[in-house]
Amino acid sequence: MDLTAVRTFVAVADSGQFQEAAVVLAVTQQAVSKRIAALEKELGVRLFTRTPRGADLTVDGRTFLPHARELLLAEERATASVRSGRRPLRVDVVGARLAPAALLRGFHEAHGEIALDVVTLFDVDSALTALRSGAVDASFRAVAMPGRPLPRGVEAARVHDEPVQLLTGPGHALAGRRAVAPGELAGHRIWMPGIVEGTEWAAYYAALAAEFGLTIDSSGPNFSGAVQDAVARSGTLATLVGERTGLVWPEGHDLRRIPLLDPVPVYPHFLLWTAANPHPALAVLRDHLAGARPPGPPTGIWVPGWAESVRGVFRP
Repeated sequence: MDLTAVRTFVAVADSGQFQEAAVVLAVTQQAVSKRIAALEKELGVRLFTRTPRGADLTVDGRTFLPHARELLLAEERATASVRSGRRPLRVDVVGARLAPAALLRGFHEAHGEIALDVVTLFDVDSALTALRSGAVDASFRAVAMPGRPLPRGVEAARVHDEPVQLLTGPGHALAGRRAVAPGELAGHRIWMPGIVEGTEWAAYYAALAAEFGLTIDSSGPNFSGAVQDAVARSGTLATLVGERTGLVWPEGHDLRRIPLLDPVPVYPHFLLWTAANPHPALAVLRDHLAGARPPGPPTGIWVPGWAESVRGVFRP
């Protein structure tokens, strides 16, 4: 299999656009299209559906994506095994627009001399497999879901509590509020099609819904921008987002990000690594995150009980 085509496929999947992937890969858009077409011919399936927004993964594309990432990681490991000098620190940030990516950017700005490889793995099981095999050195996750203890040898530290916010359109009943209590969302329809059963974020939002009597609808495909479009047009629909989640919406949507207070639901981000990992930059990353964490825990927060059970070295 042509790994250049696989790398191009991952770039398009991450960006959602052939043109943006071409910029990232420093090739023409025509070259990107040819590589994707060749890969689709080799696999015998369509990987993308063209839309006015760019390119959406098909069912086969979503199925192939985690395996494509593993192929690229295997290529990197093979290259690193014979490369002279110190290899980059490889860190999984879950998603390029999520809070862990912002935390890692802060680390890079403070320690630009340390080479980084940033990857985005799907769920905690993929992250743990990559950690234990040495494919990645560290991963940002929410861990210790009910019945899912960490494997022996894997260390975890709670490094960032990210407030969860309400996202509404201008016509929503709560759009004019400066803040909303979580309990006030009972009875409102909250649409979050990005929730996938068995993932750590599914466990978090299930606990949040149970605690405050919320109705979270996870039905439907998670097309790029579909939730923001629907929320912008609706007077009854809303969604939940992390405070540091990077969102971009078209002009005229006039979406509102409203803090949740009394208490503040926070998504607990942990850093995971293996105790046997010898990479010298791993300790630098842990020290940076420990120093960047607020000196004391904020008051009036809510996290699931299973998150409180993890007692990492950075946890206050």
